[in-house]
Amino acid sequence: MADVIKTATRDAYGKALVELGQKNDKVIVFDADLAAATKTGMFKKEFPDRFIDCGIAESNMMGVAAGMATAGYTVFASSFAMFAAGRAFEQVRNTIGYPHLNVKIGATHAGISVGEDGASHQCCEDIALMRTIPGMTIINPADDVEARLAVMAAAEMDGPVYMRFGRLAVPRIFDENYKFEIGKGVYLKEGKDVTIIATGLMVERALQAAEKLAAEGIDAAVINMATIKPIDKDIIIDAAKKTGAIVTAEEHNVIGGLGEAVAAVVAETTPVPVLRVGVEDTFGKSGPALELLEIFGLNAENICAKAKAAIANKK
Repeated sequence: MADVIKTATRDAYGKALVELGQKNDKVIVFDADLAAATKTGMFKKEFPDRFIDCGIAESNMMGVAAGMATAGYTVFASSFAMFAAGRAFEQVRNTIGYPHLNVKIGATHAGISVGEDGASHQCCEDIALMRTIPGMTIINPADDVEARLAVMAAAEMDGPVYMRFGRLAVPRIFDENYKFEIGKGVYLKEGKDVTIIATGLMVERALQAAEKLAAEGIDAAVINMATIKPIDKDIIIDAAKKTGAIVTAEEHNVIGGLGEAVAAVVAETTPVPVLRVGVEDTFGKSGPALELLEIFGLNAENICAKAKAAIANKK
């Protein structure tokens, strides 16, 4: 059996920026003194004249990025998710979101899997924040293949995009034939008893959960929801009708993230039980990434438990 390829989505982000830079001289990249960590340093090495380090001044960086976007550039502004979405929220809202400018925010080190950096850097609130900004597209890729395609798709569309990348190396799920489309969820597995809708690194765990459930005679469908806004309402409604029960899985607070987005669609269109797997409204803690994912219940076992509970709640 071939070895499983594991790559952090932030690495794919850096490589995709270089690829874009080679194709389009209107692509420019900003960073807030974290180029080595966000992997924008790859772009800096290839295109030093189109890379600007704004220093530890994320709010200012967003303002400068907005200004460059008005001059016709496709701008990628990068930092840790905690700073890009949290510290700079007002500037993202007012200078990028409100005028609907062509700025792509590359937010790395999202979620609990930041690990030893601890609660101050583990951003599990960024999706919730970005969802409140009108016209903001939010993409949370599951692996390096999807991350590359997401960056390419974001560059092609007009308007602000928030892209969420991780520090932890994750297994490759998709191959070179995978077709990514902004705003579309994808069935990775069909099923009839319950649907697991997952995003980011939780997609792998959703697939693991489906295997475990199958061993117990439970047929679970799995959907990869890389685009959290705009959410794919059609696939959610389809899943609700087919299986009558849904579990969501995300490396984010259960408040304001994928789970609430899915639950809103279901409540308004096709009411069925929806249970959420995520960070249960608490701050993180320092520790090894894989251990933290277990501690906070971001694992296949918890998804299985929620799936059984959702099935039991069917009418």
